[in-house]
Amino acid sequence: MKIVCLDLEGVLVPEIWIAVSERTGIPELRRTTRDEPDYDRLMKFRLDLLARHRLGLRDIQQVIHGMGPLPGAREFLDALRETCEVIILSDTFYEFAHPLMRQLAWPTLFCHSLETDADGRVVDYHLRMPEQKREAVRRFREMNFSVVAAGDSYNDTKMLAEAHAGILFHPPENVVREFPQYPVTWNYGELRAQIDQAFARLEG
Repeated sequence: MKIVCLDLEGVLVPEIWIAVSERTGIPELRRTTRDEPDYDRLMKFRLDLLARHRLGLRDIQQVIHGMGPLPGAREFLDALRETCEVIILSDTFYEFAHPLMRQLAWPTLFCHSLETDADGRVVDYHLRMPEQKREAVRRFREMNFSVVAAGDSYNDTKMLAEAHAGILFHPPENVVREFPQYPVTWNYGELRAQIDQAFARLEG
């Protein structure tokens, strides 16, 4: 009856857009949900940059194919899945995530999708639903699951608030300052300890 909901980028894998920024030499693409809480504004900014620099989906996918999980992420995830259900709730896109999911042994992922034109240019994005992370946690709770959630960015905080217990993992200082109610963890050992403690409290 236990579910752990995890963010993907910054928790299990590196930030994809930062990797694209480093590969393409476009510094503006380093801007992520750690910096911009308005996801729609952030994505429109990104799509405009891609159009101006004539970068398509294939260009981004080539960067992603050279990426891998964060050190220790696969082992952390494998051990966690032995004791509870794990759902990854991410604001990334299925078109990005596929090769990374293979390296993580195909955990369950709920995320969004991209729209491309005939030339492979990314022209739009489509949310699975507004506030997907928060709404998924809410539905799990309605199904009588005990839910612990962990993430690193602004776009995770509503998910953390909706869960029975929320945990920050390696967050930037601005998120730590604005959300002092959540325990902060800096490695997978600390994160696992906080998850176990949260479930122990819920069961006690």
